Amino acid sequence: MKAHLPSDSSLPTPNEEARLHSTRLTQKIIQHLQQENNRMSFAEYMHSALYEPGLGYYTAGAQKLGAGGDFVTAPLLSPLFSLCLAHYCSNLLQDLPEKNILELGAGTGVMAKEMLLFLEQQALPVHYFILEVSADLRERQQRYLQQEIPHLFSRLTWLNTLPRDFIGVIVANEVLDALPVHLFHYQDHALYEVGVTENSGQLSFTEYPASAALCDAVAQLPLEDVAKIDYLSEINLQLPAFIHSLNDALKQGAMVFIDYGFDAHTYYHPHRTQGTLMCHYQHRAHGDVFFYPGLQDITAHVDFTALAQAGLACDLEVEYFSNQARFLLENGLLDFANNPSYSQSQQINTLTAPHEMGELFKVMVLTKGVYNASK
Repeated sequence: MKAHLPSDSSLPTPNEEARLHSTRLTQKIIQHLQQENNRMSFAEYMHSALYEPGLGYYTAGAQKLGAGGDFVTAPLLSPLFSLCLAHYCSNLLQDLPEKNILELGAGTGVMAKEMLLFLEQQALPVHYFILEVSADLRERQQRYLQQEIPHLFSRLTWLNTLPRDFIGVIVANEVLDALPVHLFHYQDHALYEVGVTENSGQLSFTEYPASAALCDAVAQLPLEDVAKIDYLSEINLQLPAFIHSLNDALKQGAMVFIDYGFDAHTYYHPHRTQGTLMCHYQHRAHGDVFFYPGLQDITAHVDFTALAQAGLACDLEVEYFSNQARFLLENGLLDFANNPSYSQSQQINTLTAPHEMGELFKVMVLTKGVYNASK
């Protein structure tokens, strides 16, 4: 989606309470801008829009996932997804001296429920940790899981920060796409950063010469010379630090990342001249990042080459990388859906078909001190 697309007139209008909430966040962002000479990077804006305490999309109380929210994730589409992931995690845990799982951003709690119910039949983890930045989502997860799996609830622990000396499996499903990104624009071979400014109370884009740090990072991308005539895209400068923090927390085990994205050569193909930035509002995807800040999700696809490089820089092993369809099929999808109903067949199609989630979504596993992880 083009980052500069105007708001789609078909987008639903939020109610008055929601609009007031968005206005408060917009005013907060404008205050930040006034302190910074009326300019901030897009990454700073995206961070405020998603994570501003009490006001951001992920830190306020509105429903985000499911039919009443803005988007649906694979665990909500079908329990088969969680069963396959649990099967893979079960194999990983067999080779570890401690059996723990840490889920980053547990959404509704559905995946945690399905995974624990599956692992109950294999070998339950000693702890199932959940690191959740949203206080509202944390409360919803606790209520849901207490009701759905009361006999396993004691296995669950919610964390405010990453643990230390963690041994086990870290699971991140659709987490990396919500990390703030920097926008850059090549025009006639000159590199500009695309930031955010304010005019007459309205937020808008602004361009200025890229910093040395951004120039250095973009110079590492596999961009063809022809693309540098007019090319808009994004880069996740926070990814290395994020993986470094996970690596610091992980004493032994694995990190399993599932998200939509590409390898770097596909991501920065010369024909992909508008990047991958997109917004989700009430199950509508669009490109207006300034549409009611705080009420919509803002995401960018994941550069899995950059993810692998970040892992290797931390001396992690890239144990596995494939698309979601292959990962699910390798981990028992058809066995779990033996003689599937029509509904299950539809779910399998959505999870695995190339034109649905099967090809766009990828799975990458980084390991530390784990052997035979792909068995």
